[in-house]
Amino acid sequence: MVKIIRILLTILLMIAVAPAAQARAEAPPNEAVSVFLIAGVKGVGELTSVPLGLDIHLASGWHTYWRSPGEAGLPPQINWSQSESDEGNLKSAMLLYPAPKRYMAFGLETIGYSDHVVLPIDAGLRMPGKPLAINATLDLLVCSQICLPKHFILKLTVPPGPAEESADAALIKQFRDKVPSDTDKTGLEVKNVASDGQNLVVDVASKDVLQTPDLFAESDRNIDFGAPAASVAADRHSVQFSVKPLAALPEGVTLAGLPLTLTITDGDRALQHRVVVPTVRAPVSGTLPQAPAIAEASEAAAPALPAPSVPALPFELVIIFAIIGGFILNLMPCVLPVLSLKLLSVINHGGGEARFVRQSFLVTAAGILFSFLALAGMTIALKELGLAVGWGVQFQQPVFLGLLVLLLTFFAANMWGLFEIRLPQWLAANLSGPYHPKLAGDFATGALATLLATPCTAPFLGTAVGFALASGPREILIIFMALGFGMTLPYLAVALRPRLATSLPHPGIWMMHLRHLLGWALGLTALWLIWVLAAQISERGAFVVGLCMLAIVGLFALQSHRPRSYIRFGVASFAILAFGITLTGSLAPKPIMSVDANWQVFDESALARDVKSGKTVFVDVTADWCLTCKANQKFVLSRDDIAQRLFHTQVIPMQANWTSPDPVIAAFLQKYGRFGIPFNIVFGPGAPQGLVLPELLLPQKVLETLDQAEKSPQS
Repeated sequence: MVKIIRILLTILLMIAVAPAAQARAEAPPNEAVSVFLIAGVKGVGELTSVPLGLDIHLASGWHTYWRSPGEAGLPPQINWSQSESDEGNLKSAMLLYPAPKRYMAFGLETIGYSDHVVLPIDAGLRMPGKPLAINATLDLLVCSQICLPKHFILKLTVPPGPAEESADAALIKQFRDKVPSDTDKTGLEVKNVASDGQNLVVDVASKDVLQTPDLFAESDRNIDFGAPAASVAADRHSVQFSVKPLAALPEGVTLAGLPLTLTITDGDRALQHRVVVPTVRAPVSGTLPQAPAIAEASEAAAPALPAPSVPALPFELVIIFAIIGGFILNLMPCVLPVLSLKLLSVINHGGGEARFVRQSFLVTAAGILFSFLALAGMTIALKELGLAVGWGVQFQQPVFLGLLVLLLTFFAANMWGLFEIRLPQWLAANLSGPYHPKLAGDFATGALATLLATPCTAPFLGTAVGFALASGPREILIIFMALGFGMTLPYLAVALRPRLATSLPHPGIWMMHLRHLLGWALGLTALWLIWVLAAQISERGAFVVGLCMLAIVGLFALQSHRPRSYIRFGVASFAILAFGITLTGSLAPKPIMSVDANWQVFDESALARDVKSGKTVFVDVTADWCLTCKANQKFVLSRDDIAQRLFHTQVIPMQANWTSPDPVIAAFLQKYGRFGIPFNIVFGPGAPQGLVLPELLLPQKVLETLDQAEKSPQS
């Protein structure tokens, strides 16, 4: 047993720590991005600084980010620490950025690069003449319809020898020439900078005719600026930009005295100009110009929420989160209905032999791992087809719920003794001893536990699943298997220490009564799923499914009194036929999901307007099939002190019902790196980007978060 666990851990870790990229290695097909570290010289010669380049190739439709990413995104993050030793010979590394472009995604404007870009690097040497050995890591965020955090390992050696130009020298020089310069060679000149304290006006002159002038304003004081309005002179040799911060400045704070870096671009020309905004003495003369087309678009567009931050996590840490999250799934309310199967699997082994305990619990663990492998495969297939994916979204499909009702009905009938799951005769003949574990049932128990665990997320699990679903097939497979491994840990523990089960009392008559009682737990779970179906389709359709379930139980009870093969065949045929008719005729999903009476229906445009006007908004993303969501609502959000804050103060409670598929809700979740529920977030003057609450709500945490969100920034 110990050997099996070691093998599983070894395989998992070997896959997890495999390098994400190698310098000048061929990129895998269909990848969103490939990165190479290149050098502009063949040898270090007597150079004190070696020209390098970060060669980034992006697939069609994907982009990555500039040093100031705009309303969303993250700039590239490189860790050079392993190269700064005597062996690495790296003294310093300065990353340079060619002039960027603007991109729109989900109503947010971002700044960065698409297709192909090289970021030049000036690598200073500790000891000139000695080889340069780079061993660095790169975290890069790339976005299309979704955003993927990518982690690369960069390795490159520049040996001793003449500093002759390499094959990549021209490429590095080509993009170095696109890095904004502060010289007059660009033909651009900043003539004047003015401000009325809240807005900025920049006048720029050009020796050549202006084509597509743009301005990027940066501040190191956590003030972000939006896209400018540009007013180009009739002769197209000058332009006046007017630009304002993305968010209103706190009361008493102005732009006066603020150091800024201004990057002005026009085609291939780019000027970088550093300036301190002049002290405001009077409003800027005249009005701040607005280009008519831009002004009209701004009025028509719905306000957007401030961009949430996207943390970049090391892949190894995500795997650890996945293992912990998978283990916690065993304790979540979502898996409580299957607790009867787990409990019975332990009790069945009372007074039994250790080897049968190991067999049984290892088979159950195999059922869990198989289910997670199947979920990973389906997720990868859906992503390759371009369809939306999420954690637990199978519970949004009425056909899946109907099949799960059928499966639970069979399990409940088995617990009530109406039929038995028997091993093939050849396998049963090879088992000896007082108790023959029903391995098929053990495997099915593990698979069912996984299915019932997936409607809701758990602490650590949300982060791991979000990372996986935003990544490629390799990451999905590894993280889902890590989740499965975490969920199997209790079973592996019993297999490792069989006395945890064999020391229990021998099964007896009391066991039959317990089986019947626990069978009712599964039956009630099936009824709960029928209630969920009623919310998804119609009460009539759910009623038909319920009648079908009762008919199956009745037919099993009938055949238990007349156990002849043709009766069993007739029962199975009738059940499958009746259930098939039900699925094809009654399972059409409802187009609109209702919310609880005290809540407003989720509307992202209204949410953005409320946040912009300084109101506090509590958003609850829930579903009828999410038991953890229901537990949060019952035991936390319905408490008198919290309900008073949510429903009887200035707080706006919004609820998003995700019982059936909804692309708007799915996109809202993905914006915060989440692909499953429960999800609760609070917006307010003190938290315009939102404060995400943990999956399992705690009353004190909810109240503290509301207080923090309501607090004005200047207080």
